[in-house]
Amino acid sequence: MNNAGIVIGIVIVALVIRRQLRTRPVHGKGGVVLLGVLGVLGVVALAFGVVSVVKEHAPGTVTVALLAASFLAAAGFGVARARMVTVWRAPEGRMLRTGAPAAMVLWLASLAVHIGLGEWIDHTTRAGLLGASTLHLYLAVTLAVQDLLVRRRAASVA
Repeated sequence: MNNAGIVIGIVIVALVIRRQLRTRPVHGKGGVVLLGVLGVLGVVALAFGVVSVVKEHAPGTVTVALLAASFLAAAGFGVARARMVTVWRAPEGRMLRTGAPAAMVLWLASLAVHIGLGEWIDHTTRAGLLGASTLHLYLAVTLAVQDLLVRRRAASVA
């Protein structure tokens, strides 16, 4: 991953962390919009990454396994962070949530894992584009898993 990609990743994660540490409604529409945007950007970026690699040679089994491991790690971090989210019913009846400050450590670890796996993926392809192209989709997966689990927990409290 190049320096610009690392900086963009850090800025995106910083904005997401800031958002998650604030108290906000569980069933807000902003999360769904964010997931949709990240998902679409992620699929498009991944497609361009795959096309750029395929021009040189087909990705090998190790590359595909590392891509899968990256998205499994994203899901795992989403599960761990969801457990750190406090969910409660406000006096007016709506469900609220806020993330624990300790979740910042998981976000930083998640970013480090993504960067490391991205570098490894790029090393296996010798093209240097595929690993970096997964950032948006990685964020979409980790946020979707976290959001799904938090919403499910809020529904059980309601």
